[in-house]
Amino acid sequence: MGTIRNRDVRKALTAVLTAALLMPLLWAPAEATESVGVTGAAGATGAAGSVGRLTLAADTDIPRGATVDLLRRTMTLAAGEKRHLRGRLEATSSTTGIVGLTERIRCLNSTGQTVPVVAASARNHEGSDTTTYATPGHLPLYADLLFTAPTAGVYTCVLQGTAYSTLPGTYHLTAVANSTWLESDDTHRQGARWWQNPACESADTAGACTYVGGGAARRDAWVFYDDGTPVHKWQAHPDAVSVSAQANVELTTCYRGTASCAETMQVHPRGQNAVVDTRFEFIQLDATAHACRTHSAPARRTVTDDAHHAVGYSALSNIPVDPACGSRTFLMRVYVKHVSGQTVKIDGVQSGITSLTNGIAFNNFRQDVSGR
Repeated sequence: MGTIRNRDVRKALTAVLTAALLMPLLWAPAEATESVGVTGAAGATGAAGSVGRLTLAADTDIPRGATVDLLRRTMTLAAGEKRHLRGRLEATSSTTGIVGLTERIRCLNSTGQTVPVVAASARNHEGSDTTTYATPGHLPLYADLLFTAPTAGVYTCVLQGTAYSTLPGTYHLTAVANSTWLESDDTHRQGARWWQNPACESADTAGACTYVGGGAARRDAWVFYDDGTPVHKWQAHPDAVSVSAQANVELTTCYRGTASCAETMQVHPRGQNAVVDTRFEFIQLDATAHACRTHSAPARRTVTDDAHHAVGYSALSNIPVDPACGSRTFLMRVYVKHVSGQTVKIDGVQSGITSLTNGIAFNNFRQDVSGR
């Protein structure tokens, strides 16, 4: 077929590109992907202590259909000890065609078994000739995980990259050295709390996912609040000087013919794209469990059909706990409203273990100056 540059050809070839964000894992040998340099071990200052960063030392290819271990951090933890891990995977592509990319943070126990939950982010790399990224051809993804040790022991947390596509020929994505990294707390995140929304498989044959848009979809939704997630009220620690919160919400466009949405939600042909408004809220409640202080971060987000998936990252840092509210209880939620274009799916937990939409609340026991 030759070099693929026509966007319509790309679309035809990738109509089934993202039948699932979670492909069967073809493991690369760990020794081939663990070459790392340690930077910032005593650098950024987090709310709970220092944050260590492992940085990819050499460009590392991610072949089509393969999952590659890029970086790993081993920690000895007490039962119930919590660590915040944040990964950045910056990828280039050897083709101008569209190739799916999934980033994961996966933690393993001493026997090599995965300890739930796995955090993931996904987006299609739109080709080596793409100029819409901050650096042309370079797609960055971020993922966050609040890991809680189920028992005392040694745990290894791994940053992974997966590439997948129906394009013909030989090609690969490449994780970029220095710009790909894995951060983790060096100390316990006391009282931190993890949110995730309900099960939502990629093809959604069971109709379990939440959608916003036209047709049969809702016009708006509240993630972690009215999407089937049990509403959790989080207590800030009595000694916390402030609190911080964040949420990553994965959205997928539901164009006709996609394998990533229920058929009833596929309203428009490919090329319409989607626009949604989001508002991340972290609400301090009063003694009667009503809103006392609402802290919010609004954003308008566009998800193109070529990208197909996009993660909205929201954060609120150093929120004071107002004593006038009469409680230290907080509620987290994210408002998602359809504005135009394709119906959008709000991705959830896949295969019972991998979370694509999630949130974290933190206690700050001293002033956090890192912005992390």
